[in-house]
Amino acid sequence: MHFFEEEVKRFMKKKEMVERGDHIAVAVSGGVDSMALLFFLNKQRLHLGITVSAIHVDHMLRGGESLEDLRFVEEFCREIDVPFFGRRANAKHEAEVSHSSIQKAARNVRYALFEQGMDELGANKLATAHHADDQVETVLMQLTRGGHTQAGIPAVRSFAGGRIIRPFLGVTKEDIQAYTDDHLIKCREDPSNQKDTYTRNRFRHQVLSFLKKENPKAPLHIQHFAEERQEDEQFLRMLAQETIKNISTWEQETVSLQIEPFHEVPLPLQKRAIHLILNYLYHGKTAFSFLHIQHILQLLQSTAPSGKLNLPSRLSVRKINKQCIFAYETDEEPDYSNDFLFQEDRIYRQGAGTFTLTEKSVCPDEAECFRLKPDTPMPICIRMRQNGDRIELKGMNSAKKLARLLIDEKVPLAYRDYIPVVTDANGTILWVPGIRKSIHEGDGPLLLIYEKE
Repeated sequence: MHFFEEEVKRFMKKKEMVERGDHIAVAVSGGVDSMALLFFLNKQRLHLGITVSAIHVDHMLRGGESLEDLRFVEEFCREIDVPFFGRRANAKHEAEVSHSSIQKAARNVRYALFEQGMDELGANKLATAHHADDQVETVLMQLTRGGHTQAGIPAVRSFAGGRIIRPFLGVTKEDIQAYTDDHLIKCREDPSNQKDTYTRNRFRHQVLSFLKKENPKAPLHIQHFAEERQEDEQFLRMLAQETIKNISTWEQETVSLQIEPFHEVPLPLQKRAIHLILNYLYHGKTAFSFLHIQHILQLLQSTAPSGKLNLPSRLSVRKINKQCIFAYETDEEPDYSNDFLFQEDRIYRQGAGTFTLTEKSVCPDEAECFRLKPDTPMPICIRMRQNGDRIELKGMNSAKKLARLLIDEKVPLAYRDYIPVVTDANGTILWVPGIRKSIHEGDGPLLLIYEKE
C-alpha cells in the first residue's frame, strides 16, 4: 500500500480521529490539499467504516473563476458518487457589513456554512486538509505576534456538536503533491495563494521556504513540537486544576483564592490556574489576555495587604488580606434611562461606553459598529434590557427572547443588566453590542459606533 496512506492512517489512529459509523464531511476548495483529502478518505471509507461527503464554499471573491471551482468540485463528487453540499457566500459584502477584514469575514461565512452543511448532510465530523507546512506557518505567526499560546493547529477539536479533524497534519505539502500526481487527482488552485499581501503567504513564501532549504524535514519537526506543546499544556492545566482545588472556592460567578498556599505553587501552574479561573468566569470567551494574567500575579505577589484590578466586562480582582476574590461588580445600579441619538450625536452611558451616530464609512479600530438601513426610524435609542425583549436574528424564523440569547451566549448573570440595547424609534431591537446583531443591519449612510468603557 502507498506509504503516504499508511502514514496518514497511522496519524489518524494516534489522534483517535475516526470511529466506525462516523459520517465525515470534507471541506473541499478544489485545491491540491483538499482534493487529495477527499480522494483519500473516499478510498479508505470501507476500511475505516465511515461515510464520506463534501462541502464547498464559494466566497465570490474571484467572480466566475470561483464559481467554476464550485462546479469543478461538484462534478468530481458526482464522478466518485460522494454527496455534495455547495453554497455561495458574498464575503466582501459580509466584510463591509461587519466592518471586518475580508479574511475574517470569509472565515466566518465559511464556518457558518460548514456547520449548515454538516447538519444537512448528517455529518458528525468535518475534515480539513491542513498539513505540516500549515502548522509551521501557524506556530511561527503565533510566536511573532507574541500570543500566549504557541501550540499551533490542533489535530482534533470540537465543532458544531461534533469535531473537526485534520488527517494531513502529519505529512508535508510535498507528500500531498506527490500523492495527487501518483493518482492523477485533478485540482484547481486559487491564484490568491501566491500573493504576498496576506501575512500567511509571506510566511509561506519567505520564511517556510528558507527553513525547508535548511532542512526539508523542518515542517515535520515543528509539527512534532506543536503536538508536544499541546500535550504538555493539557497536562499542566490538569495539574494546575488539581493543585488549586483545595485552596480555592468556585461558585456560580465568583472564585476566591487563598493567597499564601497559592504562593507555594510553582509559577507555571500559577499562570495556568489564573487562566482556568478567568476562563471559568468568562464562560470560555477570550475576553482576557496574557497581560491580564501577569497583572493578577503581580497583585498577588505584592506586599500590600489589599488591592484591586478591573478586568473586561466588569470583572474585578480584589486582594483582601489573605484572600483574592474574582467577582463581577454589582455596586452601581444599572442606568435604566433612555438615550436618543440623531445624526452626529454622541452620548456616554456610565458603565457601558460611548455611542456615536455618524456618516463615517469605516469602523474605527478597537470599536464595534452597526450600519443602519436607509429607512431606519429615528431617533436611535440606547437603553438597558427590559422584560419581554426579543431580537430577530439571521437564520431564525421567529424573534428570540433576549433573556434566552444572553443565556445561550453565556453572558454572566451579574453582567446582563449592564449590557446596552440599541433600538430604533419604534422599539425594534437592532443590536446588542458585544453579543449579536439583528437582521436589521443594512447599507445606509449612517454608522453607529460603540466604544466600550
